[in-house]
Amino acid sequence: MSTTGTTLVIGATGTTGSRTVAQLTAAGHRVKAAGRRATPVADAEPVRFDWYSSATHAAALDGVDRVYLVPPLGDSDPAATMLPFLRQARTAGVHRAVLLSSSAIPEGGPAVGTVHRALPGLFPQWAVLRPSWFMQNFTGTHAHARSIRDEGSIWTATESGRVGFIDAEDIAAVAVRALTDEQAPNTDLLLTGPEALGYDDIAAIVTEVTGRPVVHRRLSYEQMRDRLTAQVPVEFAALLAGMDRAIAAGAEDRITDTVLRLTGRAPRTFRALLESETRSGS
Repeated sequence: MSTTGTTLVIGATGTTGSRTVAQLTAAGHRVKAAGRRATPVADAEPVRFDWYSSATHAAALDGVDRVYLVPPLGDSDPAATMLPFLRQARTAGVHRAVLLSSSAIPEGGPAVGTVHRALPGLFPQWAVLRPSWFMQNFTGTHAHARSIRDEGSIWTATESGRVGFIDAEDIAAVAVRALTDEQAPNTDLLLTGPEALGYDDIAAIVTEVTGRPVVHRRLSYEQMRDRLTAQVPVEFAALLAGMDRAIAAGAEDRITDTVLRLTGRAPRTFRALLESETRSGS
């Protein structure tokens, strides 16, 4: 691994960003931890960063040569905000960028897919991480986790479709390699966990491990879209509900060996993650 340079991690207190910061600093790398409040992060330099406040961008980029990019949450057109920043980053001396995208969004696709398409033309070293759905969606502050705790239910329009759910720690492990290996991947990386599970399977595992009865409530696309509209803008709600519809059609029913190939260790199972978090009281 290269030990030179400083990495700007955007979204440094988020699901993948916090884990990427922790793994980078544990390996001895210099990190600027960027967020809207410049929250202190162990062994990293906190810096204020807001996608929608260009006044915060220059200071965040100062002294940085690589960046981990978490797009602005809930924005159906992130390219409008991200591309001007990325051009500024290139001018400021950033030569490697690792973008967090999604397995559901191909290069040139909607939302962050436009940023994916532009990235190779902006930086000589790059990678796009396209992870499947996060296992932490069922244990953290995500809507699924809240409905599990509050209602004993998981609501989706996925029918019996399966997903290769992935632990955010495994996403971060790949991000660290993509940011610090001597050779950048210069490609997109499809990331999954070790097994494809339906939401009925997830509900059954949560029930078994926690002892709390949980069921998967199946909704139509329209019902899911309307439910999500209470939480996010309508355009983004339609995008998310459309992803559920794609899962129902089998779009996410796959597993890859990318985590093992890049990190040297097998990705964690959902049951193992849930057992660990249950033991620790999460």
